[in-house]
Amino acid sequence: MALRFFLIPIQDIDAATAELNSFLSSHKILTIDRNWVDLGSNSYWALCVNYLQGGNSAVPTRSNNVNRSRIDYKEVLTPIEFDVFSLLRELRKELAQKEAVPVYALFTNEQLAQIVQQRCQSKADFARIDGIGESKAYRSEV
Repeated sequence: MALRFFLIPIQDIDAATAELNSFLSSHKILTIDRNWVDLGSNSYWALCVNYLQGGNSAVPTRSNNVNRSRIDYKEVLTPIEFDVFSLLRELRKELAQKEAVPVYALFTNEQLAQIVQQRCQSKADFARIDGIGESKAYRSEV
């Protein structure tokens, strides 16, 4: 697992966007954290890309989502993080059965991994994870 940082300025967006897109298309991306930095005409997006490093880093091509690549979270997370991740998956499964919804409707595996890695403890922490809106953030605090 490795990190790479990108700044996408509003003044010269094309070159920075091309560099980011080239990187994203050639690596297995785990998470992307993004923040808007408001500096008037010098504003920019700051991105932190968390990706798998080493081996064949090319992302496999997908045809109609049939060949989805799977992330082995045991390799991505530390042993302690993986234990917490596993407990969260079990809890998610129980809640999904009670609510009669698919597990991914509550949280995806990627979201659970981010919750563990970022050690989410508040509604604001949950809201920073892609795909977790106010409703899910509230549900996670209850």
